[in-house]
Amino acid sequence: MKVLVTGANGFVGRTVVRRLLADGASVIAAVGPGASGGAVAPNLTSVSLDLGNDVSIRECVSTPVDAVIHLAAIALSRAADRDPGMAWRINAEGTAKLTSELAAAAARWQTQPVFLLASTADVYAWQQRPIKEEDCVQPSTAYATSKLGAELAARQVERCRGLKVIIARPFLHSGAGQDETFWVPARSKLLRLVKHTGAVAVPVGDLTAVRDFLHVDDVADAYALLLQRGMPGEVYNIASGRAVTLEEIHARLEQLIGITPKHERDASQVRREARPYLVGDAAKLRAATGWRPARTLDDILRDVLDAQTN
Repeated sequence: MKVLVTGANGFVGRTVVRRLLADGASVIAAVGPGASGGAVAPNLTSVSLDLGNDVSIRECVSTPVDAVIHLAAIALSRAADRDPGMAWRINAEGTAKLTSELAAAAARWQTQPVFLLASTADVYAWQQRPIKEEDCVQPSTAYATSKLGAELAARQVERCRGLKVIIARPFLHSGAGQDETFWVPARSKLLRLVKHTGAVAVPVGDLTAVRDFLHVDDVADAYALLLQRGMPGEVYNIASGRAVTLEEIHARLEQLIGITPKHERDASQVRREARPYLVGDAAKLRAATGWRPARTLDDILRDVLDAQTN
């Protein structure tokens, strides 16, 4: 199988590429403008992809592939909040152009590649129970809105031009190498600094929120399995189903680092748009592929800490 992975130089993209190569797939790694193609390996080639450039998108799909895993996006919610228009152009319009070019290319190749879109669980309406795929979508952030736009764009090409589309909605995931602007690595970095400086207190936001955290390796496993066993036209949650509060995660990080600082509430860290509960039900994915998360919360936290230490 030959797979095009967009956003291949990103946190999740690097993991997905490694996972596919381990499975024996040939991978075309599409990286952002000016980015390095990364590791050199057999069955791995790289191309540049700028989702804001029509020529770049067309060239990216010039080689026949069996599948595309579309990860390239503005992924940080705060970045989307700062420039919602940019998030929409990259995430929604970029996906619209990419799927359109892929459908045109597939017609020339006379094949039917699978297009796997990495969306987000943030598209769902707020709820206080584990979310299923049939639940209402009602995005409340610029990031989530742009990702739902990407879903609609892919669906339009699916309906009108026959592209085989699978939509994955992963819940929160972390691991070694994640950008330190995301919550787990940011907290890890701050708490390590607290230990280093001997500070007695740490600023915190609202730690009562309940979340569903996955290891990035488990998410990559789910994407790879969906290419093999997922049903085009379907939506799949990628979730552990484990409900954990941010307070519990914070406490476990403190234990792993070996500190017991006082918590001082910092109003600047409280996000009004942050939902109180986000946990998923992945029964549909499990039934289709046999996927289950293999890594624990401790595996996630230890990998983040070890990567920062090294």
